[in-house]
Amino acid sequence: MPPAREPERDEGCVEYKLRLDPSTPERVQKLATQLNYRLNEGGGEAFYELGVTDDGEPVGLTDEEAERSLQVMRRVCEIVGASYIVVRREKAKRGHVYELLVRRTVDTPPIQVSVVLLGNVDAGKSTLKGVLVYGQLDDGDGLAMSMVARYLHELKFRRSSSVTFHVLGFDEMGRSVNDELGAYDEAQVYLRASKVVTLVDLAGHERYLKTTMRGVLGSAPDYACMVVAGNAGPIGSFREHLGMAVALRIPVFVVVTKVDMAPPEVLGRTLRDIEAYLKLPGVNKIPFVVKSPGDAAVAARNMPHGRVAPIFLVSNVTGEGLGLLKSFINMLPPRLDWSEKQGGRFLSYVDEKFDVSGVGLVVSGLVESGSVSAGDRVLLGPFDDGSFRTVRVRSIHVNRLPVERAVAGQMAGFALANVEYDEVRRGMVLLDLNERPRAVREFEAKIRVLHHPTTIRPGYEPVIQLKTIRQSAKLVYCTKGVLRSGDVDTAVFRFKIRPEYINEGDVFFFREGRTKGMGRVTRLLS
Repeated sequence: MPPAREPERDEGCVEYKLRLDPSTPERVQKLATQLNYRLNEGGGEAFYELGVTDDGEPVGLTDEEAERSLQVMRRVCEIVGASYIVVRREKAKRGHVYELLVRRTVDTPPIQVSVVLLGNVDAGKSTLKGVLVYGQLDDGDGLAMSMVARYLHELKFRRSSSVTFHVLGFDEMGRSVNDELGAYDEAQVYLRASKVVTLVDLAGHERYLKTTMRGVLGSAPDYACMVVAGNAGPIGSFREHLGMAVALRIPVFVVVTKVDMAPPEVLGRTLRDIEAYLKLPGVNKIPFVVKSPGDAAVAARNMPHGRVAPIFLVSNVTGEGLGLLKSFINMLPPRLDWSEKQGGRFLSYVDEKFDVSGVGLVVSGLVESGSVSAGDRVLLGPFDDGSFRTVRVRSIHVNRLPVERAVAGQMAGFALANVEYDEVRRGMVLLDLNERPRAVREFEAKIRVLHHPTTIRPGYEPVIQLKTIRQSAKLVYCTKGVLRSGDVDTAVFRFKIRPEYINEGDVFFFREGRTKGMGRVTRLLS
């Protein structure tokens, strides 16, 4: 018998219905209005539970009631331009409870979710991504990794050292568009999918931690996927990457790879170690090994709260567990509400720059707020002297497709005029032309020292990583005078090389050698 749910909430994307049996056309229209509200709350997706009272009691439906209710649901979905799939069916007091995933499908851009892949080197992050986005199993000798590698040395050493983005698309019935295409084509995935999940692959080696931090801070992910090799366990940078996700309040799920290579006793030890990490004070997650499609549906629906940490067991060579993982990813609801930010003023931090033949300078980055259209004039800066310059956006690409407009929440590429390639650097910003930006050299922050072998005093010079900014800074002042591991304090930092564009409330990491900490900007000083 399924457990009782929490009472239904007026807000959010979850709706309970004991049954759907409208007696009048007016009732059907009311149901359509209600569904439209839930879809808007969920960013284009909603979960409906049929056979459940408003108080959360799973009463259930008979087969006849279920058939009638699902027919009504189809009519309601047609009115609002949506479709549904049954993701879970479980026995109740009288019959069954049905959980539906409803997705808007008509005249709307695809729903977008972003997932970063974290974990120790050799855990299989790139291989997992290659298998998911190419729809082709690995050969056990680096085939899948080779399809998503960015540089020759990554292929040679089987080790990612950069930030790479690939997309996994799903149609309205939850089928992988990538599998149907046969060959990976980012533009076609975007055009054919009703939901697009961006997989951000990050470096696992400690040597590239600064690149990993930039990937997490610069991509504003909805979720973090912690990848662990089943035959090795959560070793190396796993704990640090998990701590980073927890500190940034990014919900996490775990994928244990190489289960075909791990003896049962070793795999059991790996699972116990993962669960121990997830239960640590400060992490405080509920581990949940996903074994069925119903488990995947429950896990996905509870992911935005960040308390549950689903665990998947997969093999990229045999395909074991990949179906459950894909089903889960398809059901992951958008966590960040970008619609609220789309009405603000345009802001995008420069993450990469390219010199494209026949086009010139192209910069790329996440649109943090507002929107921009091709032909618009925007501000670019700060340059080394703290100034900002007016430049023109010649063209825009999103998911390799030329578009007229990019909005908050999209990773976009911008071809710029009135600036040279060598003048642009990572960490600069593109801003609305009506902004009056201020380049900041000194700022106050509330900081926490995560780890330091001795003590930190004024004069200490860590590297600050904020959004895509990475620059050395000097600790000018701290209230306590001396800081140690675990200390929380108010501090003042001063950038050493050039001023940067930052805002109050921005979260950053600072590190130097084995020292690590994080903070939040509380005041801009000079």
